[in-house]
Amino acid sequence: MDDINELSFEDAFAELERVVSELEAGKLSLEESVRLFERGRKLSAYCQQILEKATLRVSEITDDGDVRPMR
Repeated sequence: MDDINELSFEDAFAELERVVSELEAGKLSLEESVRLFERGRKLSAYCQQILEKATLRVSEITDDGDVRPMR
C-alpha cells in the first residue's frame, strides 16, 4: 500500500519488519535498496507517531482509572 497513513500500526510495523529483512539480506540493487530504505524511514516515523499518541492517551488516565480530557 502506498499511503502509509491508511495503515494500522500493526500493518505498518509488519511492513517495516519486511523492509528491514529485505535490506539485511543484501540481495537488492542499489536503487531498490534506496527505495526500500526511504519507505522504511517513513514507516518508522509513522509507527513512532502512533506510539507517541498512544502514550499521551495513556498518560491522561488518572490513578483512580478516570480519563482526563486531553488539553
